[in-house]
Amino acid sequence: MRRYAAYDPPEYVSWSPDAGLIQEFAEQVSACPERAREIRTLSSAGHLDLYRGLLRSRLVDIVLARWVKQGVIAKAWLGTGEEAVTIGAVHALDRRAADGDFVGPMIRNSNGANHEMGVPIVGLLRSYLATEDSPLGGRDVHVGDLRCGVCPPISMVAALGTVMNGFALAFRVRKEPRVALTWVGDGATKNGEAHEAFSFAAALSLPIIFIIQNNQVALGTRSNQHHVPPDFQDWGRAYGIPLQSADGNHVLDMYAATRLAAEYCRAGNGPAMIEAKTFRMGGHATHDVKEARATFSPDLFQEWGRRDPIGLYEEFLAGSEIDLTGGVEGDMELHNRATMAKVESEVEAEVESAAEKALVSREMNMPDSDTIALNVYAMEAK
Repeated sequence: MRRYAAYDPPEYVSWSPDAGLIQEFAEQVSACPERAREIRTLSSAGHLDLYRGLLRSRLVDIVLARWVKQGVIAKAWLGTGEEAVTIGAVHALDRRAADGDFVGPMIRNSNGANHEMGVPIVGLLRSYLATEDSPLGGRDVHVGDLRCGVCPPISMVAALGTVMNGFALAFRVRKEPRVALTWVGDGATKNGEAHEAFSFAAALSLPIIFIIQNNQVALGTRSNQHHVPPDFQDWGRAYGIPLQSADGNHVLDMYAATRLAAEYCRAGNGPAMIEAKTFRMGGHATHDVKEARATFSPDLFQEWGRRDPIGLYEEFLAGSEIDLTGGVEGDMELHNRATMAKVESEVEAEVESAAEKALVSREMNMPDSDTIALNVYAMEAK
């Protein structure tokens, strides 16, 4: 995809394919028979849909980063470099709006989870501008829409796990073959709500997937400063929940692992866990990128920069035997690259159009001050 020097991490701006990593990506597709089976069910259109989702996530982040630089908004929480954890998981679900599966994203998954579950990009961007025509009417930048199967994030990280248990419990009580899914950061696992959520889900055998998004940093605290084991492999056994480990920069691995987890939950077996190993390429938000990059060595950013989830997937699709063209004769790699370039142009236009409409809403559709108390709830003091 196109790189943006003013907004992308420097490792992405200078990104070029690493033959060894491309080969590793391809080998991982067939490394696990069960996951390989799920990946084989993807049609060419399914692969392109995953690609569109990755592009949307990165380009929405670009818009938000641009708005910060322009002074349109004060800051934004981005998922740059972690797109595959969100897009792969969401695409593995039953996305039938309010009648399908439900997700509860963290702030780093919020953009991708919302637009891939069906929340229009313009609504997502309007939320950052607090306009009246945003999904929450200008109330909160933590955006979601229950009509699309998205529960809004909660500022108190890990607290959403207990909320998503409520959705899963409702599905179980109604005997509906539906699944709830939420993401928990490696740092958020140290909050009591996370443990309550895991224990409750296991005890009641709820159909919920917990993705531990191990991006190796909790705001500004490295994982080795708050977590003793090198990973979370033993956490599933601690709660009696089966846990899979997945490559969080490999969109197909995330897709397949989530499909298997959802299948397990739908069969009435209870909750499932996935540890997604990835890396945060920026700051906690746009305001602390300099401090975040000083938290780790430049070599680590270089290492993970080579593993750009979009670049790796592009190269895999270009060099694979998957025909993205619908049967056009000739050099398949050349035609596949042309197809992806066309898709990128379409997504660029989609995102830019949404950004323009959102900015118009900022001028025309800000909430009236008389509505400030609507849909706000509090206990009455006695």
